[in-house]
Amino acid sequence: MRVTVRLFARLRDIAGAPELAREAAPGATIGSVWRQLVIDFPELARYEQSISSAVNADYARMDQPLRDGDEVAFLPPVSGG
Repeated sequence: MRVTVRLFARLRDIAGAPELAREAAPGATIGSVWRQLVIDFPELARYEQSISSAVNADYARMDQPLRDGDEVAFLPPVSGG
């Protein structure tokens, strides 16, 4: 199945793009997509414990299953005021 991955802030900088198309196996979860991204972009690993994730604009846990055509977003923590 195919999913769209959206990356924000520093995650986007690391990957070099705000949006990536990814193939995922049936039964894939947000977490399995993230792990594949870390393989492709190892610097992302340092954000694993602090990112938020969403599917189709709704916040979701890393164990949520995905469907073909879903949009997965990864958001790093935001600082500032």
